[in-house]
Parts: sequence; C-alpha cells; structure tokens
Amino acid sequence: MSKIKLVLVGVLLILILVAVMANWENVEVNLLVARVPMPKALLLLVTFLVGVGTGALTPWRWALKSERKKKA
Repeated sequence: MSKIKLVLVGVLLILILVAVMANWENVEVNLLVARVPMPKALLLLVTFLVGVGTGALTPWRWALKSERKKKA
C-alpha cells in the first residue's frame, strides 16, 4: 500500500511542477491601493492558501457559535 501512496505523491508533485512551470509569467495584481507584479504561480499559491485557511476556520467558528448557544 505504501508503494501506491509513494507513486501517487510522485505523480502529484510532477503535476504541480508542470503547473508552476506553465504559469511562471508575471501578472499584475490590482490591490486596493497598489499594483503588485508577481508570477502567476505565486498568485495561485496565495489564493489556494487563503482558501484552505478560510475552509479550516469556518467549521471552527460554527463550533464556537454552537457551544455559546448551548451555554445560554
């Protein structure tokens, strides 16, 4: 079973590397007060990490709300 996991991780890393190399050109991101040039791959990574963080915090917040209602 561990060989299958190793192969899957290897394939996933290769796909990520191909995606990064294909999206290395610079793009200009317009923030509220500034324009920031960055590689498209970095923009994709930042967007992914923000999504993961939001997805991780949302259930935690719902659990806090649920606990507060039980105490009240």
